[in-house]
Amino acid sequence: MTSCVHNNLVLLPVEKKRMRCKYCHLTIKADELGKGFCPECFETSSEKRYDFKEVAEEETGVQRYRCEDCGVIIESS
Repeated sequence: MTSCVHNNLVLLPVEKKRMRCKYCHLTIKADELGKGFCPECFETSSEKRYDFKEVAEEETGVQRYRCEDCGVIIESS
């Protein structure tokens, strides 16, 4: 147990939509796709593969906070 009273909390942002390549299974944020093809497949095999599956995210309505003093993550509904 820590003696921190968690007075210095920062609200953590909600995770952005993630996509998973159907070939190499790389998981990447949708806004990081750039040209739309999988960067891992392109780097390893020089093939531009555009087949992705959206990764399901939990929508629990839980807010997450991080204590800036001790680093603990606190979830609140």
